[in-house]
Amino acid sequence: IPALLGLAVALASLLPTAGARRSQDLHCGACRALVDELEWEIAQVDPRKTIQMGSFRINPDGSQSVVEVPYARSEAHLTELLERVCEKMKEYGEKVDPSTHRKSYVRVISHDGTKMDLSGVKFDGDVTSSLKFACESIAEEYEDELIEFLSHEAENVKDRLCSKRT
Repeated sequence: IPALLGLAVALASLLPTAGARRSQDLHCGACRALVDELEWEIAQVDPRKTIQMGSFRINPDGSQSVVEVPYARSEAHLTELLERVCEKMKEYGEKVDPSTHRKSYVRVISHDGTKMDLSGVKFDGDVTSSLKFACESIAEEYEDELIEFLSHEAENVKDRLCSKRT
């Protein structure tokens, strides 16, 4: 009986770790998918499209402090994208690495309609709803950082945000 009790305690101590790793895999995967989707959406905007920013009040000298900035990376556009980008998580599935048992999340529907290799990809409502919820949590909690990184075309946004911040 002491041996069984010891085994039960050992197994019980492993359960939170496995659950935490699954949660970490989901959180990390959602973050990476979120950044991928935002970068793809930004790339789809015509680079010539601009938006006026600044104050629309007239200064005492009759001038205005208005500047035109590229729309794709403007705060207005990025805020709009953050409100709807997590809907794209329904286009993702879960893939488990056979050697490490770590989960990653991959697109199951390509942006351009090309055929995708979906071998070993789990695609169901539980996966997409979990991924969407994690995405929404990240988008809400790290909205300022996402806008900051993406508005300035920062390098390695996925690594800087998903590996170091979140």
